[in-house]
Amino acid sequence: MTPPGDPSLPITPLEQALHAARALVLADLAAREVAEADVVSMVEESVVQRRWWVEQWPEGAGYVAGLVAQDVQDALLETYGRWPLCPVCGSGDPHALDVEPELGPDPQWVCHKAGVRVSAVGALGAASGGTASS
Repeated sequence: MTPPGDPSLPITPLEQALHAARALVLADLAAREVAEADVVSMVEESVVQRRWWVEQWPEGAGYVAGLVAQDVQDALLETYGRWPLCPVCGSGDPHALDVEPELGPDPQWVCHKAGVRVSAVGALGAASGGTASS
């Protein structure tokens, strides 16, 4: 019998989706310099919860990254405040970006105030502005 965690075991599409979601959200947290241990724990908690969700609805595996990003954003709002802050709007009250679509593939960080897509989830480190939202 092969021990759990054995690298010779095939990785299921569910595990691929969960690992990808974790990596994308951690990349965004690191890009905004908030990837502290307690915040990483929030990501892990979301991944655990979303594992159950996607086991119940396997067709939703492509939506996991956006859901994990939203879960972490909600958890950070309760403990730290808005995240990620919009890098596009230079004036007015600071506001957070939103994940769009709320439930769909290829999630993007969007500024609804300016009407632009800032970056894909996982690519905040490369974002310097945005493109018009459609």
